[in-house]
Amino acid sequence: MTDYSQSQAVLLGEIDISAAGKNCKMYIGDLTGSGRMDLLLVQPDGNIDDRYVPHQVEAMTAYSLDGDILWQVGQPSENPGGPGSDYPVQIYDIDGDGYNEVLCVMNKQFLILDGKTGQLKERYDLPADEAHDCIIIANLTGKDVPQDIILKDRYAQLWALDRQFHLLWTHKGNVGHYPWVFDLDGDHYDEVMAGYDLLQANGQTLWSCQPLDDHADCIWVGKVEEDSDHYQIVIGGSVTVMYDHQGQELWRYEGSIESQHISLGKFRSDYAGLQIAGLDRIIRGDGGGNGKDGLFLLDAQGQEIWKEDRQSYGWLTIIETIRNWDAHELDYILAYRRGGGINPTLYDGYMQPVVTFPVDGYVVYGDLVGNGSDSVIIYNDHQAYIYASQAFSLKPVKQQPLQQPKRLYAVTLYPGGEYRKE
Repeated sequence: MTDYSQSQAVLLGEIDISAAGKNCKMYIGDLTGSGRMDLLLVQPDGNIDDRYVPHQVEAMTAYSLDGDILWQVGQPSENPGGPGSDYPVQIYDIDGDGYNEVLCVMNKQFLILDGKTGQLKERYDLPADEAHDCIIIANLTGKDVPQDIILKDRYAQLWALDRQFHLLWTHKGNVGHYPWVFDLDGDHYDEVMAGYDLLQANGQTLWSCQPLDDHADCIWVGKVEEDSDHYQIVIGGSVTVMYDHQGQELWRYEGSIESQHISLGKFRSDYAGLQIAGLDRIIRGDGGGNGKDGLFLLDAQGQEIWKEDRQSYGWLTIIETIRNWDAHELDYILAYRRGGGINPTLYDGYMQPVVTFPVDGYVVYGDLVGNGSDSVIIYNDHQAYIYASQAFSLKPVKQQPLQQPKRLYAVTLYPGGEYRKE
């Protein structure tokens, strides 16, 4: 077991975000082309009882890392929707001009806004009334960079559209929360893991998972097996299961009640290949904070390495892999929204806390200034706190736009992802 003591996070900055309103989700991206990330606070429509239905955008407020409001679109509501499902928003350079746009669904229309100003650049009608559960950016037409859009309703249908918003195809099935797109066969077209169905770029079903209950909560792609020539697909839902790229089930882990979140990473050096961190909802709460969840870790063959014996209540934890927090060679498990008095924490592969952050809230993270180091931002309805493993300036390293990594243009409440060697 690696022996290193718990370290302290360094506070780089604090920003008042109260003007954005309640129940906002934070996105990060270089909106202005300045060479550093900006913050986009997005408030959903509806009311607190509508948290599980497809949202649209009520208001968006963009901030610089200095805390200045760059622009605001819409009027923040005093009674917005709740954060129980995705918001249809992504930050991405969809038109290829070298600067990020904001893609969103607002007032039953798909909008493309100038990231620098919030001004409308393009507007399109939705392919269906409920086609706004989330936004997925894909390469379905073989372009040099992804410029196609996939929209979906809550659980049953996808709509794939090209850059001009022409309908390419639609798919009905058990599509899960957030389909993951990835070029599995190297032909420069993305396949689409749409819940339990793998689709070709033309929408045709290649294979389906059998038999799996409920729906796919979370999807990850990576070369999990050591020295593998092909990518595997790991899905969390009723169970945690791994498939090869041709649809053969390799293993399933049934030692969980509900595998709500999973995350791939190299968390341990004493196990071959990658490991799979997971979050089991052991007891679903009734809204009163009386549920319970627990982290677990699997090896590349799906065998349990450890499982948390949680003593406090809390059942809504979200986990993600963070790779560049510090100079440590292994990845960490970032866990937040834990409840039970547990603040956001970075855990190592032995489930030892490496960093426990001093404030609670929702979390985003990324390389904010182009220095290769990930910072963690913890936020609530009023404040955002920027932390790093060591002190550095929040000035950009280079005076050129930061490219938006896929992890930050495929944002979802149910974090999926892909693990590639850096």
